[in-house]
Amino acid sequence: MSPSARGLTALLCAAALAGGCTKDEPAPLEDRTLAKLRQEVDRVNQGGMPTAAPNVPEDPNARLAGLAAGQEEDEARTYTLPSKQPVKVDTLSLRPARMESLHSLSGTGKVALTTTDLFVLVKLQVENTGPEPVDVTLSAARLVDAEGKEYPIARDAQTVGGTRILDHTWQQQQSESVALVFEVPPAAMAPGLALLIPTRGGQDARLPLR
Repeated sequence: MSPSARGLTALLCAAALAGGCTKDEPAPLEDRTLAKLRQEVDRVNQGGMPTAAPNVPEDPNARLAGLAAGQEEDEARTYTLPSKQPVKVDTLSLRPARMESLHSLSGTGKVALTTTDLFVLVKLQVENTGPEPVDVTLSAARLVDAEGKEYPIARDAQTVGGTRILDHTWQQQQSESVALVFEVPPAAMAPGLALLIPTRGGQDARLPLR
């Protein structure tokens, strides 16, 4: 018998003894509790995992291990963008194309990253609409939530699942799709979330995402 099963059996015995110390008939609630304990002992003895006790805080390390092992479903969630109108960063036009979040991120190789927070992928269609080449530092982009807290690009995650080279000279009419990767707590994925990108003029370009 496993240690978990022995513990459940001991708890069952203790509950049974407690019920036998009174001359009154066991209350229906006590009967149901004993029945549930017996069912749990039988289930664990047959190889099942012990059920977590109520009100026990979730272990973030155990959740991370479960996500990494693929034991928990992790489907990417896609969000409806409030607008797909482009914003200008100098002469560079950035049009939001897609935003999604997920716990696990895999690249083209065997490298994969997992977080108990959320990886957020922001995909943009970028084009230099000016008459001359322009330099824009997209690596300095960050998300800002409704409370004003900022989240920079997650460097490791960007390497695994995003566009590798973000800072370069954009030639006239050069256009390409860019994926930016951030790591944020779930609470940040609320109305008011926006993408900030620095400009040469000093004021950030703001692109609403939620």
